[in-house]
Amino acid sequence: MDKTIVVLAEHIKGKLCDITFEMLGKAKDISKSTNSKLVVLLFGSNVENLAQQLGQANEVIYVNNERLVEFVPEIYVHLLANQINELKPWLIFVGATSIGLDVASIISAKLNIPLVSSCRDIKFDGDVLVSVSQLYGGKMLVENELKGAQIIISILPGAFNAEKGKSQDVPNVKKVEVSIPDDSKMSFERLVEPDSSDVDITKSPVLVSVGRGIQSQDNIPLAQELADLLGGAVSASRPVVDQGWLPTTRQVGRSGMTVRPKLYLALGISGAPEHVEGMKDSELIVAVNTDKNAPIFDIAHYGIIADVLEFVPILKDEIAKKKE
Repeated sequence: MDKTIVVLAEHIKGKLCDITFEMLGKAKDISKSTNSKLVVLLFGSNVENLAQQLGQANEVIYVNNERLVEFVPEIYVHLLANQINELKPWLIFVGATSIGLDVASIISAKLNIPLVSSCRDIKFDGDVLVSVSQLYGGKMLVENELKGAQIIISILPGAFNAEKGKSQDVPNVKKVEVSIPDDSKMSFERLVEPDSSDVDITKSPVLVSVGRGIQSQDNIPLAQELADLLGGAVSASRPVVDQGWLPTTRQVGRSGMTVRPKLYLALGISGAPEHVEGMKDSELIVAVNTDKNAPIFDIAHYGIIADVLEFVPILKDEIAKKKE
């Protein structure tokens, strides 16, 4: 293996984030086809146990320091730059997340390494690595031919299957001692978490998700009644949340929650890429929309061309009859 691929792991509250496994699975495929060594960089405090969960990697290099209990951009940039200079990888994977966005562009400028942002696909065209970036909230897709000694790629959450990045294998783990500067201008203050009093849509087996087709906040109870009959919860696309009809805890998509319910019932949702990212791995997707060309039908297992406000009462009645 004369080349190296690096993945920057992300974790929060003692748990590896899905984006870590998504990047790891894709990086593993590329490492096999290019005979590259796959290395995961893991920065944190008491993260030895997390390193053992990264079995798809050939090696996990971790830095353990009490100053890394929480993410601090300046410190991460310092540590990542040191490891890139040491390992000289040809590909560096970071998440297109709050952590990755804080780190990738600075590393790119600091080390003069090209950065491909918001990547949703990577493939080979002969010997050329081609990436597809999603811009303007999914309204534009751009193909990039990747050439050069080193390239940073930021990966959109949900772009790849997290399960492919998981393994029961135990990787080679290496702890490194790195000095951390004391003159950091940034410090972690606190983690602001969503209101836990609302339902957790990521744990609901059934989601009745509403989009613009619901037309009015007055029609949200109709979706709630259907969700109650199905033993699920109501979720929404971003336009519904932006209108204030439902709280942000109910939002599905790139700027909301990633969900994988047994049933995802999309009511009046067009299927914009940023929404699809958050629900495409649902076991069963049923879409209802008046527009037969709506993108949501491209990923739905079943599609119904109908007005949501006409269809839902009929569906409710049929379900109620089955329960009698």
